[in-house]
Amino acid sequence: MLETQETKFNYLKPEIKTSEKWWTILGVSVGVFIFSLDVYIVNLALPVMVESFHTTFAVSQWIVLSYLLAISIFVLSVAKLGDMWSKKRLYIIGMIVFTISSLLCGIAPNIGFLIAFRAMQGLGAAFISGLGTAMIVEAFPAEERGFALGIRAGVFALGMMLGPTIGGILISIGDWPLIFLINVPIGILGIVIMAYLVPPSVVNGKKQYFDIIGTIFITLMLTCFILGITLLEEQNYDLNLILFLLFSSIIAFGFFILVEMQTLHPIIDWKIFQSLELTVGLGLRFIGNLVIAGAIFILPFFFQLVKQYPPDTTGLLLAIPPIIIVLTAPIAGILSDKFGSRIISLIGLVLMAIGCFLISTFNTKLTIVNYMIAIVPYGLGIGMFQSPNNSAIMGAAPKDSLGITSGLLSLSRILGQTVGVPLVGAIFSFVTLKNTQLTRNIDVTTAPIASLVLGTQITFLFIAILLLVSIVVAICLWWFKEKPVSPEKLISD
Repeated sequence: MLETQETKFNYLKPEIKTSEKWWTILGVSVGVFIFSLDVYIVNLALPVMVESFHTTFAVSQWIVLSYLLAISIFVLSVAKLGDMWSKKRLYIIGMIVFTISSLLCGIAPNIGFLIAFRAMQGLGAAFISGLGTAMIVEAFPAEERGFALGIRAGVFALGMMLGPTIGGILISIGDWPLIFLINVPIGILGIVIMAYLVPPSVVNGKKQYFDIIGTIFITLMLTCFILGITLLEEQNYDLNLILFLLFSSIIAFGFFILVEMQTLHPIIDWKIFQSLELTVGLGLRFIGNLVIAGAIFILPFFFQLVKQYPPDTTGLLLAIPPIIIVLTAPIAGILSDKFGSRIISLIGLVLMAIGCFLISTFNTKLTIVNYMIAIVPYGLGIGMFQSPNNSAIMGAAPKDSLGITSGLLSLSRILGQTVGVPLVGAIFSFVTLKNTQLTRNIDVTTAPIASLVLGTQITFLFIAILLLVSIVVAICLWWFKEKPVSPEKLISD
C-alpha cells in the first residue's frame, strides 16, 4: 500500500511542477506584456499630449525620458534585492506600483504630474524587467530554459506589435488617458495570477547585505550618463552640459569601482564576470539592442520623407519585424536548447547583419517586395538572437546571482537602446547634412531626398559592419578561451 502511494506521489509530482512552471511564465508574461506595450504605446500619444497639456515637444519628451531613467537607475538595485529576498514578492510589488502609477498617469492634471507619475511607473517597470527573467530560469529546467525565454521574448515582441495599433484605437475612443488606464485591469489580473498561482521563489539561504554606498554611486553614474546621451537627441543641446554630465558619470563610475573593490558585500559580485559566456553575452546584448533601437529610429524617416508613405502605411511596415519575432523567438529557444545558445544567437546576429546590408541598398525605387526581402532576415535575426542570448547569459550565472544577472541583462538592453538612438541618429544627420548643398543649420527633415537616401544607406551600412565586427570579436574570444583547454574539440567542431 505504501509503495502504491509513493508511486502515485512520484507520478503526480512532475505534473504539479509542470503546472507551476507554466503559471510562472504566465504571471511573468502579463507583466512583460504591459511593460512592452507601454513603451511603444506612449510614443504614439506624445503629439496628442502636447496639444492636450498646451506644452512643447521638448517638454513632452520627459514623459518618455523619466520612465527610462527610472528603470535604468533602479533595475540593478531591484535585481540585487531579488538575490536576497523573494523574487515573487518583489515582482508583485513592482506590478502593484506599475498598476497604481498607471492609474495616476491616466488622471494626471498637468504635464508635471504626468512626468512624475511616469517616473513612478518606471520604478515598477524596473521590478518587472529586472526580475522576470530570473523567475523563469528558476522555474524551468536547464534543458527547457531557451524555450521558456523564447516565449518571454515573443510576448515582449507582441507588446511591441500591438502597441501602436491598440494605442491608436484607445486614443480615438477616449483620448490619451486610456493608454495608461488600460494597464490597470491587466495589471490587477497579473497581480492575482502572481499572488495565488505562481509558486514561491527560491530564496538564497546565504545571508547577504545591501550595498548602499555602491548603489548611490552607480545611481549617479547611470543618471548622468543617460541624461547626457539623451540630451544629444535635442536639436539645440548644450554641449557644455552634456560634457559635464558624461564627465561626472566617469567620475562616479571610478568611485563605484573603488567602493566595490573594498566592500565585503558589493552590489555586483565581480566574480560573475569571470564567465566569458556571461560577459560576451551582455556585450552582444548591448550591441544588438543598439542596432534595433537605431533601426526603429531611422526607418520611419525613410518611409515618410523619402517614400512619402502615410503614417498608417509606415506603421504596418514597421509591424512586420515584431510579427516575425513573435513567431521565431520560441522556435529559436527550442533550437538553442538542442544545439546550444552560442551558435543560434550568432546565426541570429548574422541574419540581422544581412538584413541591415540589404536595407542599406534602399532608395527611391524601393518596392514592398524589396522591403520584405530585407526585413525578413532582419526580423528572423532578432528573433533568433534574443532568447538564446538571454539563455546563455542566465545559464552562465551562479545560482545565488540570478537576480543581479537578470538586472544586468535588462540594463544592457536599456543602455543599448539609450545609446543606439543618439549614435545612429548622429551618423544619419551627419551624412545627410554633409551631402546636402544647403546651409548646415537646416533641419535634417528638410534635406533633399537624395541626401536622406544616402544618410539611410550609410547608417545601415555602419550598423551592419558593427554587427559583423561584434560577431568576429565574440568568436575569437570564445576560440581563444577554449583552444588551450581542448584544441582537438575545437578542430573537430
